[in-house]
Amino acid sequence: MLTDLACRKAQPAARDYKLTDGGSLFLLVTTKGAKSWRWKYRFGGKTKQLVIGRYPAVSIGAARKARDEARALVDKGIDPGIAKQQAKARAATAALDSFEAIARAWHTVRKQTLAKRYGGQVLDRLEADVFPQFGSLPIGEITPPIVLAAIRRIEARGSTEMAHRVRMHISDVFVWAIASGLAENDPAAIIRKALVPTSGKLRPALIRIEEARAMLAASEKVEGAWWATREASKLLALTAARPGVVRLAEKKEFEGLGGPSPIWRIPAEKMKLTRERKRDASFEFVIPLSRQAAAVAAAAIARSPSPDWLFPGAAGWKKPISDSTLSKHYRDAKYRDRHVPHGWRASFSTIMNERAGAEGSKDDREIIELMLAHVQEGVEASYNRALYLPRRRELAQIWADMLMPD
Repeated sequence: MLTDLACRKAQPAARDYKLTDGGSLFLLVTTKGAKSWRWKYRFGGKTKQLVIGRYPAVSIGAARKARDEARALVDKGIDPGIAKQQAKARAATAALDSFEAIARAWHTVRKQTLAKRYGGQVLDRLEADVFPQFGSLPIGEITPPIVLAAIRRIEARGSTEMAHRVRMHISDVFVWAIASGLAENDPAAIIRKALVPTSGKLRPALIRIEEARAMLAASEKVEGAWWATREASKLLALTAARPGVVRLAEKKEFEGLGGPSPIWRIPAEKMKLTRERKRDASFEFVIPLSRQAAAVAAAAIARSPSPDWLFPGAAGWKKPISDSTLSKHYRDAKYRDRHVPHGWRASFSTIMNERAGAEGSKDDREIIELMLAHVQEGVEASYNRALYLPRRRELAQIWADMLMPD
């Protein structure tokens, strides 16, 4: 039997060695002088070791007591090593109580497998529509009606598809919590069929230039509209870029705004690409800007108080306008179910392709697709980046003059 004096006097040697106690308990002394209690046991026909703790933090008496408790588990058919791991896992998750804390822990793990932009969108949605509603509640107290009430608020503003996406994010958090031993059921899964169904229709868009021009003019007259919302709407219409790219536009992406060849250089990570291509800088997308689009960008850069964002949110310049801002703006302009932000891409494609057909400019059809960032597979990114740039600039100016004549 070991004594405390023997344990204290044990010194490191050229190799790790053991000081044995009774009942297969021993003190392991490493070459660096670290001392830890371990118990050797057999379970399932295999010899194993249980690390009890470091000496002197764990005394001889405490180590013997832990050995006896572990032996009792073995007698009951329980592996003490696995029992210890489970206890550690419970202790690690005990600090997670509220839905928000658990959701943030889930997001920290989940974002590692998501594109950077999408990972940010997921957290933004939770912060905007979920945490303010029940983020502070313990996850075990959240019921289906509580989740449904939060989703109904999203539906009430006309964002049916977003409501379904947010419900899915909430469900993912609950599934992770169940697997972690923090929850027992998923109330977000239960309410799935209670949501307003998505229409399944194509995004509504105006496909006559007269209607598109009138719509943009009407959106300019919406009372109380935030200046960045109006400017973002104009740049979206003039460039036919994806709404998310416009919303996240940064000042540093615009070049030569005061010269004859202004461009908007969009990083690959912001484009609708595969995860691998998003990491490849050669897949950046260059948009030649019309005179009107360059003026919008220059005015926004001059007015924005943010060092980064071209279109800062009304609540503060640290974040850009939200992904629902432009949709609401168009509803306020009385264009609900007639035109949505993404509809400008359909407007541009339809109107410009009809023009190309009427004028016999068949080659322009491929260029129009390229202007919408519809890149064919197998074409080198570096080639596409500058492909038909002069003609793209001409078409961009023609579109701008049709949409916003001087």
